[in-house]
Amino acid sequence: MSNHSTQQHPLGTRFGAASRAEEVAEGIDCSGTLAIITGGASGLGLETTRVLASRGAHVIVPARNERAAANVLAEVPSAEVMPLDLLDSASIDAFAAAILARREPFHLLVLSAGIMAPPLFRDVQGHEGQFATNHLGHFRLVCRLWPALVAARGARVVVLSSRGHMLSDIDFDDIDYHQRPYDRMQAYGLGAERSLGGR
Repeated sequence: MSNHSTQQHPLGTRFGAASRAEEVAEGIDCSGTLAIITGGASGLGLETTRVLASRGAHVIVPARNERAAANVLAEVPSAEVMPLDLLDSASIDAFAAAILARREPFHLLVLSAGIMAPPLFRDVQGHEGQFATNHLGHFRLVCRLWPALVAARGARVVVLSSRGHMLSDIDFDDIDYHQRPYDRMQAYGLGAERSLGGR
């Protein structure tokens, strides 16, 4: 187990936990901006999609269930849904290849998708499902999209996380729960650690 601590500090803006997305985006023109938002059809991702689109951005929302995402985003005309399953490396590769083939400037990648505390399941490589979805899937996606992020000369990757990372430290000897009893909340805490590794 690691013994590190990460000190968090306020960013020094006038915004806080009660600030609304419209308030934060006020006066910002996103015309000509291409954004990709995982989890962009629900929760915080949906609000991010809605507000960026309202400011002129073209938003791509990758989704496992394209039809459900398209239904949710029907009233956001500049949102486009594309297939992506963060548990499936072939799906990640196909999504990234489709994005790279467009050869469009790519400005913003928001990693908002995640799952929390399901019963134990694993991806095809045997990784615990929350870690595979919340951390490894996003890591693979960023790696595959890296050429486009570099080419944009100033693209930004925003990683949403959770205070859940305080629920668990990383057990590097059994990261996928093959030896110890499965604890779904501790496993969620491990997946939430993605913010610490993404700095």
